[in-house]
Amino acid sequence: MFNKFPITEKMHIHSLDGELREASILGRLGDNDYLAEYNGVRCHAIYNPFVNHFYVDDKYGVIRDKKPGRDESCR
Repeated sequence: MFNKFPITEKMHIHSLDGELREASILGRLGDNDYLAEYNGVRCHAIYNPFVNHFYVDDKYGVIRDKKPGRDESCR
């Protein structure tokens, strides 16, 4: 559906209880799963075609750069 990235527009932000704020979609990760960046945090986002908006999950969908080490727990 979306082919050109980054997409920068107002999106619903989870940590702000759905308020519309400026964020960016950096790429596609899967079916209706997008890599987003809001306030310097990379996280997951989904697109809702019924309201024509992205929903950015900067609360539970944060993508961490560092993978867990051998002695660290996975969660």
